[in-house]
Amino acid sequence: MVIRLFISASLCFLTLPGTASTRVSDLLASLTDEALKTRLLACEQIPTEKHNFVIAHRGAPLGYPEHSEEGYRAAAKQGSGWVECDVTFTKDGQFVCRHSQCDLHRTTNILATPLAQHCSAPFTPASEQTPAKAQCCTSDITLPQFRSLCARPDHVDPSAQTVRDYLTDRQLTVNAESTSCGTLMTLNEQIAMNTRMGVKHVPELKAAMVGMPFNGMSQSDYADRMIQSYLAAGVEPTHVYPQSFSLDDVLYWIEAYPEIADQVIYLDPRGRDRNFQPSLQNMQALYDQGLRILAPPIPMLIKLNDLGEIAPSEYAQMAKTVGFDLITWTLESRPATDPGNFTYATVREAIQSEGDVYKVLDALVHRVGIRAIFTDWPETVYFFAQCMEIDAD
Repeated sequence: MVIRLFISASLCFLTLPGTASTRVSDLLASLTDEALKTRLLACEQIPTEKHNFVIAHRGAPLGYPEHSEEGYRAAAKQGSGWVECDVTFTKDGQFVCRHSQCDLHRTTNILATPLAQHCSAPFTPASEQTPAKAQCCTSDITLPQFRSLCARPDHVDPSAQTVRDYLTDRQLTVNAESTSCGTLMTLNEQIAMNTRMGVKHVPELKAAMVGMPFNGMSQSDYADRMIQSYLAAGVEPTHVYPQSFSLDDVLYWIEAYPEIADQVIYLDPRGRDRNFQPSLQNMQALYDQGLRILAPPIPMLIKLNDLGEIAPSEYAQMAKTVGFDLITWTLESRPATDPGNFTYATVREAIQSEGDVYKVLDALVHRVGIRAIFTDWPETVYFFAQCMEIDAD
C-alpha cells in the first residue's frame, strides 16, 4: 500500500489512497471485517463535495469545539450535506447554537470571565462527597455577553478545586488546527453560513431549562420563531429539516408549516426507556399524523442475529414497513471500544476496534436502509458514502 501526502487548505494529513486524513486511515487500519476493509481501501481518493448522506452533528466536535464557526466550516469542507444547529435562547430572547441551554460552564470559558457572576449556579469545588460543579445557561446572559465568550471542547475535571483546573484542556480525538478560542454562533449567523456553504439546515429545538413562557415567549412561540428565522432569511423551505425530541413540537410544525411537513424529524427518545417495545400499530399512528422521518439513536436500529452479524432491529423493520425514512445518531460520538458507549450497546460483541464503526455503518446502509446519519467527524461518513456510491437526495 502506497502512502502519500495530501494537503488541503491549512491542514496537512498523512493519508492512504482513498482517504483524506489520518482519522479515516486509522479506522481502516483497525477494521476487522476484511472483505469490507478490502473494498474501502480500493476506493480512489475523491475530491470532497457535499453529500446528503452526511449530517454534521454540532459541527465537527472530534476536532473543534462544538457549535463553533470553525467546526461548522470544517464540517462543510469534509463533505457534509447537512449541518446541525441546536437552537436555544439568551436572556434577551435571541436564538443561539448550543447543545444545551445550560452547558456554557462546560463548552465555553464563561467561568474564567466576569460573566461567571451571572451563572445560575456558581462554581463549587469538589469535596469528598460531591464532584466540582457549576451551571451557566444561555438564558443567564444577553446576546452581547454571549458573543464575548470563547467556545471550548466539552470537558471539565470533576475533581477540581479551582476554576482553572475545572476547565482542563482535553486532547481532541482528531488534531485539527488549533482553536484556542472558538467562535460562538447565533442562529441567524449559522443560517447565513450554511446558505453560503451550500448545505441543508438541520435545526433542533432544544428543551427549555427555564420555565415557559420565558419573558413572554411560550413554547409555541419558541417553535414558531425558529422556523420563521429560516423563512425570514429567504431559505428555500425544502432545505430546512427541523427536529425535536418533543412529539408535541414535531406535530405542531407538521400542522402549522405544510411546506416543510415532510421534512420534520422526530428524534425518537423512547430507546432510553428500557421497557419500550415498538409496535406496528404505534408506527402507523405516527405516520398517520403526518410524520415521515424518524430519527432514533443507532442502537434502536440494529441488533446481533443468531450468527453474530449486525442486523436490523424489530423497530427498524417496522418503521420501514410503514414507510418511514430513517435517520440516526451519532457515529463517533465516543470511542467505539468504550464498553460504556451507548451507541453500540446492542451490537457490543461485534465491536473489537475503532475501525468497526464501518461495520456498523455498512449494516445501517445495506441492511437497515437509513437515509442519512449524524456524525461527529463528517469525513468518516463522507468517505464511506462516496466509496459505496450511496445515492442520497
